[in-house]
Amino acid sequence: MIDIVDAKFITSAPNVKAAPESEEQNEVVFMARSNVGKSSLLNALTNHKGLAKVSSTPGKTKLINYFDVTFLDRDTSNKCIAKFVDLPGFGYAKVAKSLKHDWEKNLTDYIANRQEIKIFIHLIDCRHPHLEIDTSVSDFLFKNIKENQYILQIFTKIDKLNQKEQNALRREFPNALMVSSSKKRGMNKIVKVIYNILQEKIDEN
Repeated sequence: MIDIVDAKFITSAPNVKAAPESEEQNEVVFMARSNVGKSSLLNALTNHKGLAKVSSTPGKTKLINYFDVTFLDRDTSNKCIAKFVDLPGFGYAKVAKSLKHDWEKNLTDYIANRQEIKIFIHLIDCRHPHLEIDTSVSDFLFKNIKENQYILQIFTKIDKLNQKEQNALRREFPNALMVSSSKKRGMNKIVKVIYNILQEKIDEN
């Protein structure tokens, strides 16, 4: 059983140049278009209601937020420290074009220059799996990640689909994970997958 036993906010940064130092490749980057439920997922994964602020105004957060997270393998008592990185939401229609440009530049710089990143987690609303902006971000990630980095595609709000719709989504995206933050569905699986990748236990996912 893998659990997250501690999580705390560290700092915010406007860009990769201001990012905190990290001694190893242990950053887990969460990225999504606005209003997909990224903050809710972070809070659910860490069992910490107020860790990531859930904004009533999508697209409001413009900074990159960092959290120190401690994983515990309860079978072996092994601990693993990681940094969860909450990137600003992208693609919100009411955000000015200049801000969208800044976000895209920050994203590009971060992916290209941040050596500490181990995992990119791309969150997608399960009700809208084929939006052009998500397809573009996914393509960008796969074209730019390094050999020692990983991409996890996670569909949120899975409780909004009936069983037939869920099965169809799983068939179309067999490598993706499905979660519901409000129902706490799929959390244990995500925690285990992240832990195993950080520990290089890829075959145990």
